[in-house]
Amino acid sequence: MTERQEETLDFIREYQRTQGVPPSTREIARHFGVNQATVTGHLHALGRKGHLDKLADGKWGFKGATTQSHLFATPVYGTIPAGLPAMQEQQPDDTVQIDPALFGLRKVKPGQFWLLRVSGDSMSGANILDGDLVALIRREPKPGEIIAALVDETTTTLKRFVRERGRTLLRAANPRYPDLAPSQLECQGVVVGVIRQSVA
Repeated sequence: MTERQEETLDFIREYQRTQGVPPSTREIARHFGVNQATVTGHLHALGRKGHLDKLADGKWGFKGATTQSHLFATPVYGTIPAGLPAMQEQQPDDTVQIDPALFGLRKVKPGQFWLLRVSGDSMSGANILDGDLVALIRREPKPGEIIAALVDETTTTLKRFVRERGRTLLRAANPRYPDLAPSQLECQGVVVGVIRQSVA
């Protein structure tokens, strides 16, 4: 895949995620400042490689919105504090039909992917705001990633996973909050995306 094809694929994925439908060839051409013939060539190439499908309306996009096998009834587990850790037992309180491919995930099994609602402003510098839903995948975190953390077996929080001078820290994306240095830390999930449900 060429760099421009990868950029085109990312643009279509994000557009379809936010608008619910894929962009037209004209919209893609306008976004990249190229002619429609160039865009059409990229779309056909991406289709041949299996990255895109030609949909019923003639646009190129992802079939996840219409292919039920790609949709997950994704649980929303309560609220996780993006602030100081709070003692909280996570309870599922909703489900959302969503295709994990929108977050670049392939072959995800049920139970590996879920959502948490955010409260607080400690991750505002990472563009995670109060009331957002964060999408998480169950795997070991890498330094620098944002995780849902179970701290000292009792409290939960959403912070960036950091290793410095042999220590494991949880770091906010807001200077008002200090680093946390838990004696015990369990990663419950790694953040792979954010869903904003309201705009202030």
